[in-house]
Amino acid sequence: MAQSEGRGDWDAGERVGINQFNHGDTERHGEDKEGERSVLIHEELTSEIIGAAIEVHRELGPGLLESAYQVCMCREFSLRSIPFEQKVPLAVEYKGVKLECAYEMDFRVDRKVVVDLKAVSKMLPVFEAQLHTYLKLSKCRVGLLINFHVLVLKNGIIRRAL
Repeated sequence: MAQSEGRGDWDAGERVGINQFNHGDTERHGEDKEGERSVLIHEELTSEIIGAAIEVHRELGPGLLESAYQVCMCREFSLRSIPFEQKVPLAVEYKGVKLECAYEMDFRVDRKVVVDLKAVSKMLPVFEAQLHTYLKLSKCRVGLLINFHVLVLKNGIIRRAL
């Protein structure tokens, strides 16, 4: 599994499946038989988002343009009653002045999770850096980078947290 290094406040995560999370972005909640149990930040919501993405990928497969997956994700979010905003504009604040720099997140789900979609043959480090920027500017703590150009979608999902 690919891991990032040396990014300061950026939580180095890994590619994930729907029930395969281990990223260090955990909070302690309750106890189970073996003592305290770790729960990921917004775990239930990110699982719902991943489930929606898996359904879109199951229906369409790889090979379409990113814009097609965006439209289908909107439909799937709506069918599942998952609250979302699409193409969310982000401003950069510099020395007390808001600058409209044309940054735009693909989705912000329930005002908590940033979702950035890709349809590329190879994931590049710049995509993770872009997600990190979206998290910082949006003040969201959790982001999903979902690449639909893979045979098995769980191999195209990266979860990150600040």
